[in-house]
Amino acid sequence: MWVSMAAMDVVGSNETPVKVEGKRLAILVCWILGFGSLVSWNSMLTIGDYYYALFPDYHPSRVLTLVYQPFALGTMAILAYNESRVDTRKRNIAGYILFFLCTLALILVDLASSGKGGVGNYIAICVFVAGFGVADAHVQGGMVGDLAFMEPEFIQSFFAGLAASGVLTSGLRLMTKGVFDKSSNGLRKGTMLFLAISTFFEFLCILLYAFVFAKLPIVKHYRTKAAREGSKTVASDLAAAGIHTETNGTAGIDAKLPTRLSNKELLLKNIDYALDLFLIYVLTLSIFPGFLYENTGKHQLGSWYPLVLIAMYNVWDLIGRYIPLIKSIKIESRKGLMIAILSRFLFIPAFYFTAKYGDQGWMIMLISLLGLTNGYLTVCVMTVAPKGYTGPEANALGNILVVFLLGGIFAGVALDWLWLIGNGSF
Repeated sequence: MWVSMAAMDVVGSNETPVKVEGKRLAILVCWILGFGSLVSWNSMLTIGDYYYALFPDYHPSRVLTLVYQPFALGTMAILAYNESRVDTRKRNIAGYILFFLCTLALILVDLASSGKGGVGNYIAICVFVAGFGVADAHVQGGMVGDLAFMEPEFIQSFFAGLAASGVLTSGLRLMTKGVFDKSSNGLRKGTMLFLAISTFFEFLCILLYAFVFAKLPIVKHYRTKAAREGSKTVASDLAAAGIHTETNGTAGIDAKLPTRLSNKELLLKNIDYALDLFLIYVLTLSIFPGFLYENTGKHQLGSWYPLVLIAMYNVWDLIGRYIPLIKSIKIESRKGLMIAILSRFLFIPAFYFTAKYGDQGWMIMLISLLGLTNGYLTVCVMTVAPKGYTGPEANALGNILVVFLLGGIFAGVALDWLWLIGNGSF
């Protein structure tokens, strides 16, 4: 079945194919590619208790996140500005290779130091975490831009894969804590297992993107359509699928190319969507994960407490990313999205007073709602915004939206430190 699907040529000179196959497989591959683009970083967040044991005075959960985000945002801004001149295939493959190398390097650093702490090892870990940020900008912006002119289900599946990486790492962390907690050096054994799994998935993503995704008929169809509309970023992916474009960037089409909106015009037309994503993530990252590790106090769950909170966030974030598939409860109104997103800022006093006066059950409920709304609103914005644009415009808009998403994450990570002031930690 796969051979016949991959070999099917869906590209005519002027005709749109009656039936384009490979949608289900493309959705699955998008899910795995989304999973791989965040599994390494989610592993770092989930094994935060290991790094707190090694570096108790360095606030690793907050510091590593603060190291990661400037590199992600800075690289993403550069790539988004030059989006129309950056080859998507080379960009995404480079990103997954960098993820693979940095995750493998973390294992090697730990093995070389025999699991010891120290400033030198902490700096080395920070360097590789910065590499994660650069890789994230390559992959997330590249994939979202690429998928923006395809089926909305592809972006939904990619973002669901992002959330699923958090669910898997949280589940594995709870499992490894239960298995290794009483054994000698159990925390380190669990950490090594995490990083090994992440390394495997990064390698799998390199193979899937390089040798499978580009050859799916439905993907070839949308990329050829984008090339006809003037996109030059898809040329290498089309060549990998056996479709060679003309020097003007179109797939054998001599018609005059449509005029595309500039990045500035796209931003002005979609400034509310860009702000939506910024506000979603500035709120979420001002609470998750630093607040959960350092500001929730001591409860009956003991050392399990922050792990359970992170797991609940990840599970409900994943569930939230599938809810928009139910059309009747998907928010598509621009005004409705903004109202829903602004209302999430009520979480700030809710978390403050719950941490101060509430028990662990209320905190678990709150973090679940934070995750649910984060996933749901992200997918709503990302699937609605690109509608009605040509391939090159949708690609550019996808990159712009990711810049604001990462900008919100960076701002949220910085604001997260304010909880320490209120906690008397400074």
